[in-house]
Amino acid sequence: MTATVTPPAPRSHTPLPPTAEAPRGPKRETGRHLMLSGIALLWLVPLLWAVYTSLRPYSDTAKHGYLSWPRGIGLENFADAWSQSGMPRFFWNSVLITIPAVLGTLLFAAAVAFFVSRFDFRWNIALLILFTAGNLIPAQVLITPLYRLYLLVPLPSWMSDSLLVYNSLWGIIFIHIAYQCGFCTFVLSNYMKTIPKEISEAALVDGAPVWRQFFQIVLPLCRPAFAALATLESIWIYNDFFWSLTLIETGDKRPITSALANLEGQYFTNPNLIAAGALLTAIPTLLVYFALQRQFISGLTIGSGKG
Repeated sequence: MTATVTPPAPRSHTPLPPTAEAPRGPKRETGRHLMLSGIALLWLVPLLWAVYTSLRPYSDTAKHGYLSWPRGIGLENFADAWSQSGMPRFFWNSVLITIPAVLGTLLFAAAVAFFVSRFDFRWNIALLILFTAGNLIPAQVLITPLYRLYLLVPLPSWMSDSLLVYNSLWGIIFIHIAYQCGFCTFVLSNYMKTIPKEISEAALVDGAPVWRQFFQIVLPLCRPAFAALATLESIWIYNDFFWSLTLIETGDKRPITSALANLEGQYFTNPNLIAAGALLTAIPTLLVYFALQRQFISGLTIGSGKG
């Protein structure tokens, strides 16, 4: 008796659903590039218009209009804006305000961020929220009580001619440090949390005190964060106009952003001259940005990996 062997049934070859994402077509990439180019051009239009206006004499635009083809182009408006507004003196005032304000902001913010991120205590998060919440208050809300406070706080004669915080460069430096410290504390605390605590624990075992851990261990490791924040803070503090306008009475003590007011006459205003002055004012911020472009871009995402 012979046994019959039944052959196995053939397997059905069912095609599996594709898992890989289909490559993007050239039309989609072209549309994206066109959209980004249009947005960039839209942002550049005001700057290009200011450059175009500043190169034309006022007599040309008054006769033919701002939308006409220029009959003459020159740098006379830049020379007049530099001399008539007293920009060298105002540039120096901006330097005296920006550099100490940036250094003071980074130092105080780093100290608070070190305390919040490296030590565990009950009110850790509440203290960080308190510093960060200060940036949520509009400057216009603070100006009235701050103005009255500045009229009451005295300063020695070598710091202020008025013997008060009001109408002094120190008053502007103080408010910039206080107002910008919250943002820098938030960024630096998130960055310091990415530094392993084992480094501080090893230094503590070797007998290093807290101040030595802060200055010789943690701060050198935060150089990328400091570079990015220094770029951002330099641009923000340099471009400030509100605090200097309300807290400084003497025009010679005001920063460069206030120098443009000297180009406006009582009965006549030359828009071409003001456009040239505005471009001269923006040159230092552009130089800072192009010199520290990598740090500026990395500062947009710094500390976002760990909250």
